[in-house]
Amino acid sequence: MPARSMRNWALTMSLLLPFPGHAQTASTSSGPAYPSRPVRLVVPAPPGGGTDILGRIVAQKLTDTLRQQVIIDNRAGASGMIGSEIVARADADGHTLLICFTTHVTNPSLFAKMPYDTVRDFAPVAMVGVIPSVLVLHPSIPSQSVKEFIAYARERPGRLNYGSAGSGSATHLSTVLFNAMTGTRMVHVPYKGSSPALTDLLAGQVNLMFGNMASAMPHVRGGKLRALAVTSAKRSAAAPELPTIAENGLPGYEATSWFALFAPARTPASLVNKLNGEVNTLLQLPDVKERMAGLGADAMPMSPRELAAYVETEIVKWGKLIKAASARAD
Repeated sequence: MPARSMRNWALTMSLLLPFPGHAQTASTSSGPAYPSRPVRLVVPAPPGGGTDILGRIVAQKLTDTLRQQVIIDNRAGASGMIGSEIVARADADGHTLLICFTTHVTNPSLFAKMPYDTVRDFAPVAMVGVIPSVLVLHPSIPSQSVKEFIAYARERPGRLNYGSAGSGSATHLSTVLFNAMTGTRMVHVPYKGSSPALTDLLAGQVNLMFGNMASAMPHVRGGKLRALAVTSAKRSAAAPELPTIAENGLPGYEATSWFALFAPARTPASLVNKLNGEVNTLLQLPDVKERMAGLGADAMPMSPRELAAYVETEIVKWGKLIKAASARAD
């Protein structure tokens, strides 16, 4: 073979063969690819609720970015503890995740015995979103602001009643916190879920409720209920016209339903940080913001360390309140 042809053949072969340095970096520096198989996202709630919908939004977007299917596994029951226990006992390899809600931090105070430790057995990954409640009154209550309502309720101890989704629920504890901070004394009427409580509020069987934004606001806009304020620290993008309770008469008040992603304890920090970055990025996507707004949810990105601190703060906050009110789960 002529020398020029030999050189051309050698150059062609060198371009076709893999570069040894790259192959070595992929196997030694980067470690095994993640995820290497479908990821299971456990939702400790039934299909159709806020936790399930937010979980499916996250699963769909992570499927696209991780290039592996993220599969929803609904495991409802025991105030979220059935699904949470599954994740607490799973392999810490990033292939089993949990999206849980506020009961994650209230359960330790509401239940004498739990199958896992809320702090020790989970690695915080990312905050997904926060859904404030809205303080709604039956139109027969004349108050037009939180400040007016506090004065109205103080003058009528034990004469106003409020509905909730059940003892120990977020709707119940929101009102317990309100009572504690204002010195009001309103009577609790627990229901088996928010929907029947809202139905009785519309009928005037109860006077007020800290209701779900998505289900209560259509009745507010239809003139059947009066909304005074939202329970979050900042105004909600879903109803920016409503003030917060804190700015409208009760400084320091905050009580929201939040939804966050967790992994089993001892999941490598590299995987936790990767997932945190993916979730925080997807929360900024316009279509995700639009879908979350439909639920009354606001994105609240956090680092894993910030989420860990938030969880511990919430456990202490609600623990003190639950103990003081002698509240128990249904």
